[in-house]
Amino acid sequence: MSEHDHLAAPAHDEDDIGPGLATPGVNPKAAIGSYALGLVLSALLTAASFYAVRTHLIWGPAIPAALIVLAIAQIGIHLVFFLHMTTAPDNTNNVLALAFGILIVALIVGGSLWIMAHLDHNMLPMSEVLKRQR
Repeated sequence: MSEHDHLAAPAHDEDDIGPGLATPGVNPKAAIGSYALGLVLSALLTAASFYAVRTHLIWGPAIPAALIVLAIAQIGIHLVFFLHMTTAPDNTNNVLALAFGILIVALIVGGSLWIMAHLDHNMLPMSEVLKRQR
């Protein structure tokens, strides 16, 4: 053995599988069934949101809240059934990336709303602007 043998590429780890490659021990029919269930649940939630807008069963001012709840439920369906987000230890990086993305979006949306509210509060009413132009 030479002194450079320890620099050689490590042996292939059987558990290390690239994205899109067949995972050993996973039944393809079960995977397709999971995707089909996710599709059906997503379609039901979409239909429920259209129904919530058109029906008189929900009090008018509560419709936006109902749509938000249905949207969050659909996000959860997509994360679990299509993106395979679980609480497994090997999924920690995905969950942290999702949480960071949600934080950034919340900061951008919240900051934009804060700035617009501040600008609206500090602007002159239109009648004052017209008086000053005369």
